[in-house]
Amino acid sequence: MWNSSTVMMIVEGTFATIYMTLLSTLMAYVIGLPVGVTLVVTGREGLKPNAAVNKVLDVIVNITRSIPLTRAIVGKSYGPSATVVPLTLAAAPFVARLVESSLLEVDRGVIEAAQSMGAGIPTIVTKVMLLEARSSLLSNLAIALGTILGYSAMAGAVGGGGLGDIAIRYGYNRYEFDIMIVTVILLVLLVQIMQVICMKLARKLDRRSTG
Repeated sequence: MWNSSTVMMIVEGTFATIYMTLLSTLMAYVIGLPVGVTLVVTGREGLKPNAAVNKVLDVIVNITRSIPLTRAIVGKSYGPSATVVPLTLAAAPFVARLVESSLLEVDRGVIEAAQSMGAGIPTIVTKVMLLEARSSLLSNLAIALGTILGYSAMAGAVGGGGLGDIAIRYGYNRYEFDIMIVTVILLVLLVQIMQVICMKLARKLDRRSTG
């Protein structure tokens, strides 16, 4: 059972899972980061309160779910590349909430000091809020990576590729439980590695900001 083709399949599945997770996370932040920033800026105590915009975005974030655009956008309905689309759409609102949470932790005094010196909204967002929240943003990135990796594993049940697909097709459907155990261990290791990297970076930035 454990011949070279099986090992290669596991290796390819691991890289496919990493590819799906990292690309989906990147795209989710491309969408979710500006949404999260806008939610904070337009909030009741934000830099530019706007109840209408804030409410609309809040509703969109709350109801957004993965929608079946995979075939139209990617050109096929299965595999890692196709899976990135629904993963991104599912993760973007989650990322927006994480960004919003991180930015709301920024000390109001720091923001008010920047305002008193005449800094505009773009400057305050990029050079004060995002900079001050960088440690929290990295900690939440670890959460996002772990969650999206979990999504990618579940996507394997419907032909999404990666380790989740191998666990279902071989470990579960063919009763090859050793393959299932290996894929589960690899998924756990990937989550741990990603979280350790993000948390170490977050602690390093914390020391720099307080040192």
